[in-house]
Amino acid sequence: MNTIYCFQNARLAGVFVLVLLLTACASAPQLRDSTEQRLPRHSEISDVPFYAQTEYQCGPAALAMVLNHQGVDTDVETLIPQVFIPGREGSVQPEMLATVRRHERIAYPIRGSFDELLGHLAAGDPVLVMQNLSLAAFPMWHYAVAIGYDLDDDTLILRSGEIERHTLSFSRFDATWARTDRWGFVVAKPGTLPEGITARNAINAISAYEEAHGPEATLGSWQAMTERYPNNAIGQFGLANAYYANQQPDNALSAFQAAAQRDPQMGAAWLNIGLLQLQRDQPEAAREALSKAAAIEGSWQERAQEVLENQLDR
Repeated sequence: MNTIYCFQNARLAGVFVLVLLLTACASAPQLRDSTEQRLPRHSEISDVPFYAQTEYQCGPAALAMVLNHQGVDTDVETLIPQVFIPGREGSVQPEMLATVRRHERIAYPIRGSFDELLGHLAAGDPVLVMQNLSLAAFPMWHYAVAIGYDLDDDTLILRSGEIERHTLSFSRFDATWARTDRWGFVVAKPGTLPEGITARNAINAISAYEEAHGPEATLGSWQAMTERYPNNAIGQFGLANAYYANQQPDNALSAFQAAAQRDPQMGAAWLNIGLLQLQRDQPEAAREALSKAAAIEGSWQERAQEVLENQLDR
């Protein structure tokens, strides 16, 4: 990735002219009728703290804003060594997401549509966004925090650069956001799931947090995810693992059963059901579940067959 640019007063005029030229012909994003009807005409999250962004430090500054908004006591200077890559003169997305997890918060990627962006803002969740302020061939990357919008004026409100309340037209912002594939994320405490997050993005975000902190730390998040998406088999499987890591085998068994019910071809769920039933001294139920696991292709087959042969068929 190329240079990460951050607004500075000395260079703002030149860059602003470039943005004007690049977005002069951009049209405003078309919102769905349902979005226009369900969202308030104006929304602004005024309690997001502001940290001025100096050159190449817009990543740490944007992170400091969203992390502090979620109750993390940190500042730009603390975050710089965690996300700043000197050879690249800036911060890249994986380090941004990993730093959120390092501070015991979950970064949820958003779907990348303007409707979803406004929906998150209306729900009270600031969105850390990435923009390309230049051409695709000569990118000038920039991080900012979207904090509000005004549908009557078609403007977005951001904490950006050295401007605490920077307003941009929908069309100008979307032109720069689209050049990053509309990349952005919201930050939440474990155990909460922001409005508008898809099941897939929730699974990916919680799984990444689980890799960093272990399944015992994700129980509340999987619970929130399965309450929102009760028919998602992978979510039920993640919930079961978290229950088991927290020494709740009965709840784990119920969640594994829910996963297998929703996806009968999930061999790993059948394997774990069988193993838990074996621990509960339920050999017939265990044999049935393990036989199903052994009949489904996958890495679980060998283990299921081994348990059947060595512990149940003797």
